[in-house]
Amino acid sequence: MSLFFRSRSFPIFILFSILILACKTKETPKTQQKPNIIFIMSDDHTTQAFGIYGSRLADLNPTPNLDKMAKEGMIFDNCFVNNSICVPSRAAIITGQRAQTNGVIDLEGHIDPERQYLPKEMKKLGYHTAIVGKWHLQKEPAAFDFYQVLPSQGKYFDPEFRVRGDKPWPENVVRTKGHSSDKIMDITLDYLKNRRDPDKPFFLMHHFKAPHDDFEYAPRYEDYLADTFIPEPESLYDNGNNGSIATRGSKDSLTRIIGSSVSHRNLIRNQAMNIYWNDSTVYQKYRNARDIGPEEFEKWEMNPVEREYTSKVYQDYLKKYLRCVKGVDDNIKRLMDYLKEEGLLENTVIVYTGDQGFMLGEHDYIDKRWMYEESMRMPFFVRYPRSIESDGRTDAIINNTDFAPTMIELAGGKTPNYMQGKSFKSILETGEEPEDWQKATYYRYWMHLAHRHQNPAHFGIRTKDYKLIFFYGKYWADTDDPNTTWNKKSWGNDFANHTPAAWEFYDLKKDPKEMNNAYNDSQYAEIIADLKLQMIKMRKDLNETDENYPHIRKVIDAHWED
Repeated sequence: MSLFFRSRSFPIFILFSILILACKTKETPKTQQKPNIIFIMSDDHTTQAFGIYGSRLADLNPTPNLDKMAKEGMIFDNCFVNNSICVPSRAAIITGQRAQTNGVIDLEGHIDPERQYLPKEMKKLGYHTAIVGKWHLQKEPAAFDFYQVLPSQGKYFDPEFRVRGDKPWPENVVRTKGHSSDKIMDITLDYLKNRRDPDKPFFLMHHFKAPHDDFEYAPRYEDYLADTFIPEPESLYDNGNNGSIATRGSKDSLTRIIGSSVSHRNLIRNQAMNIYWNDSTVYQKYRNARDIGPEEFEKWEMNPVEREYTSKVYQDYLKKYLRCVKGVDDNIKRLMDYLKEEGLLENTVIVYTGDQGFMLGEHDYIDKRWMYEESMRMPFFVRYPRSIESDGRTDAIINNTDFAPTMIELAGGKTPNYMQGKSFKSILETGEEPEDWQKATYYRYWMHLAHRHQNPAHFGIRTKDYKLIFFYGKYWADTDDPNTTWNKKSWGNDFANHTPAAWEFYDLKKDPKEMNNAYNDSQYAEIIADLKLQMIKMRKDLNETDENYPHIRKVIDAHWED
């Protein structure tokens, strides 16, 4: 026996302790060669509902655990969605491509397994891949090694999940009991503990359903914020000069049907119809507002009675929404605690985002879809202490097609040529924005006056200082072109021809809340002309020229110089 083992100065129990600790090491050198990556996305979690983004709601401290995570990495202030609606956003993330390239422009779109590019690329790099929670891209997520996903939107309570099994997709179903935020995290933790390949790094997409409407929170949050007054946006009551004839109509003639509202303004869909659906006292009083008569299209006013009512709806709306956010934030702590306990935290890249923004009463709007800031802006931050310094912040412009290239490069790969997004890995690691980095992002909402939310179709460009939007909805069905008949399922309704084409321009430095459409202000003429030139180039470079939609191009040509 060696002197090492015979030495009385080295008790045998210490040796055994060292051996036990070595056996308990969770990550071998082999699995530490590449970082694990967890991509967390919540549904409709907007930047206003965080502490780190400094909104009117920040003092409520709605996301203490997410804020802590964000401050341990880099926060992006200018992350934007390409189309603020669930399915197109998720398609952009999974493919790294824009709508006219990946083919997903509305809620009827899908991504076939062979085009589920992000997990396919991660598998090439040696990763075990998984997706848990909301998928919403119709076809089986077969490119992932493991999946347990909600059917379409799924349910808040006692959700069912589709899994890989003996039967063909989507017939293999697992039924659960509890709230979706808790159950989705349960599945993620089970994957990390029992289902991943321990000899490979893992790439996990964890997608919460919350806080999507109808904001069904877990019962334990019933008293959260119950006695708190939720700060209200000024534009809830006075929308100033926001909008145009495309969104308001001549002399506000379209305000009763355009843009689902908090107040009674929108007669087709307002928030009371959602949150008071089962409240006979409140809902029955207003449900017949959907039966619109000619007299109801007269100008609507925010009088004292309506203001009081709108405030009540807003308070109830925001409390429901923030209780769902609370459930997300608490479950993030469960994940972070587990990663720390298992020794996984330091070698895991953690990304957090929402699939788009969300209107929380700004401009008296609910839902998303708009190119306005609260809808277009995405929360986005990344924690990875091995290469990303804490307390980082950047105003570099990124969008959701950039997510896949960045994660691929963080995993040691290179961005595929077929992806249109660009990796911002260097920004994460240096905190510096390269000289040649993109100076603008392009946005496109296709679904003209859909789902009773009544948003006109539009596209536009957003730089750090300015935003230019073109609403082209008027002519969507105003043509004999056969291509207009393909979109019946999730698109317009009887008002499809009621919205004129129009431009909107906002100086975001002077007017960050977008209260003044300055398109006709002569001092901005040169800036607007330059933005139009930039937008022409971007549409060409991004394959967004509407080559297959001549009826839309006709509108663009007719109104480009308006």
